[in-house]
Amino acid sequence: MNEIIIELEEISPKEFFGAQNTNIELLKKYFPKLKIVARGNKVKAFGDEELLEEFDHRINMLLKHFAKYNKIDENTIERVLTSQSSDDYNTSEQSGEVIVHGVGGKLIRAQTANQRKLVESMRENDMVFAIGPAGTGKTYTGVALAVQALKNKEVKRIILTRPAVEAGENLGFLPGDLKEKLDPYMQPLYDALRDMIPAEKLALYIENGTIQIAPLAFMRGRTLDNAFVILDEGQNTTHAQMKMFLTRMGKNAKFLLTGDPGQIDLPRRTISGLKEALLILKNVEGVGMIFLDDKDVIRHRLVKKVIEAYKSIENRE
Repeated sequence: MNEIIIELEEISPKEFFGAQNTNIELLKKYFPKLKIVARGNKVKAFGDEELLEEFDHRINMLLKHFAKYNKIDENTIERVLTSQSSDDYNTSEQSGEVIVHGVGGKLIRAQTANQRKLVESMRENDMVFAIGPAGTGKTYTGVALAVQALKNKEVKRIILTRPAVEAGENLGFLPGDLKEKLDPYMQPLYDALRDMIPAEKLALYIENGTIQIAPLAFMRGRTLDNAFVILDEGQNTTHAQMKMFLTRMGKNAKFLLTGDPGQIDLPRRTISGLKEALLILKNVEGVGMIFLDDKDVIRHRLVKKVIEAYKSIENRE
């Protein structure tokens, strides 16, 4: 039986192995044909030579990640172990650069290959579509890029919008005035902003209009100059709404449109404006399109399994 020994140098074995060796247990799950033993500052693996080479490659990717970020979690391990190539999971110096320093010193980075492609595409294009399932960081990365542009004085304001389409709920039955009725729809945008801008400053920005959060209907008739504009949940726009939004683009504007074509809440037989726009604009110069997938999910690891389970059912239908 073949054997390899990997010694951890200048890295805390306790932190790398995880509490009660949870990270090592995850490695065992992905390499069931290998016998993996972690003791002291060494990881030993026994088994087939080809599998050992793959194991050596993957664990070295994890060690590089840990050396760079001084932390590792289940999502990181899963991304590294399931990536098809180094392009899918790149641990080079260029990867994961800080987009913005968030509240409490939190470093907001693009964490996956496709999120980094999104960052790069926003640099190269004034209009970008970010398409992918829930939890892939589309909106969060986009808001970080908007906050970065505002801090760097590249734009004068941030405008965040989404169509107020109910996913089974009825807007008319919700309590409160119009703002109170609409706020639940805007909550994911508020959540992202709170991670990146201190509460008092965020309140001031919202009060003076530097940051505007509004339903898509409020965009009609406006020309959006010197702004970073994000349309979230774009799959729930109609043809007319999408056309209206895209033609609001003014001078020195950046437009990011996010959406998940698999989660359309529009009435039956209504064509999604997002799906249509992806076809119409796919060859237009200056328009970027980034497609995120299950490998980019950075929520709880169960989210990835939920997406996969639903996908198998939807494919059968």
